[in-house]
Amino acid sequence: MRFIKGLAQDTLKLLERIHKQSKHHQVRQRAQCIKLSYQGYQINDLMKIFNVSRLTITNWFNDWDEFSLIGLYDRKGRGRKSKLNDEQKEQVKKWAKENSRNLNIVVKNAREEWGIYISKNLIRRILNLFKVSWHRIKRGVAGQPDPIEYKEKKEELENLKRQEDAGKIDLFFCDETGFCLIPYVPYAWQEEGEEIIVKTQRSKRLNVLGFLNRKNELETYIFECNINSDIVIACIDKFCERIVKPTVLIVDNASIHTSSFVFEKQEEWRQKGLTLFFLPTYSPELNIIEILWRFIKYYWLDFDAYNSWQNLVESVEYILRNFGEEYIINFS
Repeated sequence: MRFIKGLAQDTLKLLERIHKQSKHHQVRQRAQCIKLSYQGYQINDLMKIFNVSRLTITNWFNDWDEFSLIGLYDRKGRGRKSKLNDEQKEQVKKWAKENSRNLNIVVKNAREEWGIYISKNLIRRILNLFKVSWHRIKRGVAGQPDPIEYKEKKEELENLKRQEDAGKIDLFFCDETGFCLIPYVPYAWQEEGEEIIVKTQRSKRLNVLGFLNRKNELETYIFECNINSDIVIACIDKFCERIVKPTVLIVDNASIHTSSFVFEKQEEWRQKGLTLFFLPTYSPELNIIEILWRFIKYYWLDFDAYNSWQNLVESVEYILRNFGEEYIINFS
């Protein structure tokens, strides 16, 4: 039976201090293991105490015998050598980005190119080294705005915000969205072994048209039918009843906003103090109400909202009703 022997009193005191004060967990373990072995603990006992294999304990003893206190610390060059050099790792990253949803292709390329097998776990570790992570692919708009129009419209929008800040006008953003029982919750913090399941169900669609300003003042209209130009016009007519000063309404170029019926109403709305400002195409980031829809879908709706149609309707209505007090977004 193997034991550590011949430790001086000063060495024991140093081992005790390392065991209590070292910032490295493995170093603390090894210092305690050497001390316990000197005190008569057998290897089988040490294996249970530190939850390691016999080979690990033996390696700790060998390092102590050969290097003394220095043997408690990991030395450069220890551990399994990497299968891949730096250039190959760069190539793995390139292949992974080209085939981001199928790492089997990267495995295949490595076998064909270099004649070696690399596991998907190794590929993930290499990607982590390059700070490449697995996360949601964001949905984008179908096209790009005209750069000149975008610049001009953005400058006009900033000018409108300054006028609102000066108290000259009211500025509201208008848009529509929809909710159904297909959840918008792909990620959640879960304990190991736990699995949160949100059932996906076919359902009708709850459509919302909203008017929002940067002060978290929100007016919404909820429908279980499709929103068309007639509904948009009716909602804007209703919105005009609240106007107390010149008001600009920001809208995108959706067909229900640009129909001939909407254009025919613009002069009537101007007489009531309301002017429509149309955003450039493919520019949802300029409409702050898009942020509200995203917060509701991805952050504020609880899992149980998707248990039934009634739960969904009640949950959406609750958030919309309490927006500005319980639910707040900083648009500054």
